[in-house]
This record gives sequence, C-alpha cells and structure tokens, in this order.
Amino acid sequence: MHSIHNKNIIHMTDLDLNKKKVLIRVDFNVPIKNNQILSDDRIQASIPTINFALKKNAKVILMSHIGRPKEGQINHNLSITPIVKYLKKIFHKYNVYFSKSLQHVPIKPGELLILENVRFNIGEKTNDSQLSKKYAELCDIFVMDAFGSAHRKEASTYGVGLYAKIACAGPLLVSEINALTKALQNPQRPMVSIVGGAKISTKFQLLKKLSMISDIVIVGGGIANTFLAIDYNIGKSLHEKKFIPLAKKLRARNNILIPVDSRIGTEFSDKSIAINKKPSEIKENEEIMDIGNKSIKKITQVIQTAKTILWNGPMGVFEFKNFSIGTRKLAKSIAISKAFSIAGGGETINVINMFDIKNNISYISTGGGAFLEFAEGTKLPAIHMLELSKKKHNINNTI
Repeated sequence: MHSIHNKNIIHMTDLDLNKKKVLIRVDFNVPIKNNQILSDDRIQASIPTINFALKKNAKVILMSHIGRPKEGQINHNLSITPIVKYLKKIFHKYNVYFSKSLQHVPIKPGELLILENVRFNIGEKTNDSQLSKKYAELCDIFVMDAFGSAHRKEASTYGVGLYAKIACAGPLLVSEINALTKALQNPQRPMVSIVGGAKISTKFQLLKKLSMISDIVIVGGGIANTFLAIDYNIGKSLHEKKFIPLAKKLRARNNILIPVDSRIGTEFSDKSIAINKKPSEIKENEEIMDIGNKSIKKITQVIQTAKTILWNGPMGVFEFKNFSIGTRKLAKSIAISKAFSIAGGGETINVINMFDIKNNISYISTGGGAFLEFAEGTKLPAIHMLELSKKKHNINNTI
C-alpha cells in the first residue's frame, strides 16, 4: 500500500502561497436540480482548503467537473453557476468571480475565481496536452484536492500537474489518503470489511484484496446472492452466474460472512411484501431483496467486536421500506461501534444520510471509484502525477 506519510509529494500547506496564482482542482460534482444543489457534502469538504489559500493571500482559482456533459457543448443544467452562487454566500467577505472561458482573468490576492465545468472543454476526458497546458498557464501552483476524481487520468486531474510549475496535494486529498491508509495498511484488529451492492463483477478485486487483509468480510446485496448461488437455486434474485466459480474460490478463504437467511419478495417494488426465508426455501418466482433476521443478528455481533471497519455498499434494496431493515441495522451497528470506521461510495453515503449517522462514522470518503481503486491497492493516477512533480522539483517536504 502506498502511504502519503512519506515525502513523495508536495503538500499545499508547506508552500508559500502569498500573492501566488493557485489553481485548485476540487470535487464539486454534486446533484443539482432546477438550479438547486441537492447535497452540498462535497462542496463543504472543500471549504477548508479554499479558506486556507484565501487567508494565505493567494489568488485562488477553482475548477471542477459536474456530471457527464458532451464535450464542446454548453449544457446549462450542468453549469457551475448554482455553486458560484453558493460560494458567494460562504465567501461573502471576499470578491468572488466566475469565468466561462480559460482566457486570463486578472484577480488580486485574496480573491476567488471559479471556472465553468471543465467537462465542457474539448480534450478534458482524453487528458489532452493542449488543454492541460492551458490550465497550467493559469497558475503558479496547481493543487489536486479532488479525491473523488483522483482515479481519472484527465486534463484537470492529471495533465495539468505535468505542465504546472508546481503540483501539490491539498489537505482534503491528504486526509482521504491518510484515513484509507490507516484502515488498510496497519489496521487495529479485528478488522471487518463490508461489501454490498449489486454486482460482484465491479467489486471482485476489492473483495479479493479485503479478504486478504480483513479478519471478516461481510457481503450483502447482489454480491451476497452470487455466493449463495454456489449452493442454492435463488430464484430470480440478482446475481452474476459467470462469477460463481470465482466466488467459490474466494469463499474457500473461510472469512467471508454470507447471509444465512434473506428477505424475499415476488416483485421488484416497494409494495412487495417481505418474507424471511432460508436460501434452500427460495422459489423460482421469488427474489432476495435484503438479508434476513438471523443474518442481521450474526452481522451485528461481528461489528460489535470490530476495531476497524471499512464499509462500501448496502445489504439490500434499502430504498424500499420493507427491504431496508438489513441495511438500517448494519448502519446503526456501525454507528454505535467504537471502531475506527471508514465509509465510501455513493450508495453508502445515501445510506448514511438516510439513517442520519453522519456524525457517528470516523471518516466518510468523498470518493466512489477512487475509494474502491485505492482500497484494491491500485496507485491512483493523481498520486502518480504528484510524485512526478515532487521529483521534478525535489522540494524537501515534511509532514
């Protein structure tokens, strides 16, 4: 695993930002409907970094993507404009500007400039060198602080850092990686990992890695169904046939906790009645939509003993009231646990908000894909780029 406690990258907090043009890649990819921000979690997570740079008298420029617009086309529904309004309220003591182009906009120290959605720019997704150079020309210092995009090799997350005079890590990126490293590298034991969600194919590498470093791995959702399908006919339950042989190999490690009973329904709807059944009792027209009562009891007992918890994904179709019990009980037991708990992924954050346990999780990661890839042991492109920049400058940087 790669820790950031080493001196391989430059930290924004160690640099002199006074009067410097500081371009910060933030993660403002938040849900927006009718110009209203539906969740401001990711923006709030970036505020301390922005504040730090403004207080150090920097000329601060922010850039982020939102959604998946078609490059080269302006999509007003995915404009940064609502976020600009939001930030103007937060930073009302400062001058805040908005620029739709990458032409040089003169700003003074202690002022804030926000750029339009980077994905409107042609060449963003392909990490185009011309666009990367344009970004780099805007600044003296490039700060990568968007952990949620750290696994992407794009112009605003990677290319810019290769051409910028200095590329460094922002405080949010550093805290994300330190929290993940703490959970993965030298965890306090017992370590319990929870992997839920629909598809085992998207999380197989993660399961493999976590089964090697965890004491117990709890599986839920469609992922658990693929394990159940090794021995049982599970009706029309969501699972991936192709992955049954691999799931069987993984199960042989003996530390995967597979549900012993399930809540099943006959139709995929919130009106469907939930019936608690053993896997051997499931009929052809039935589908597993949550874990059952005995499984919940087993899981909560395991969580009570944990010293480290890594959580990614729900136990079932938590959006349906009748099938939300397993996920709710899991969430509540993590919330009351004394363990160091780290949670990540979009669905997991929805669960945390739904059951109002935000303040009871030790660390909530802002990254989905980046969280998974880091936990799998993959070196994230953004980290690689920051290491290259450090080598280039060879600035002695200590934590």
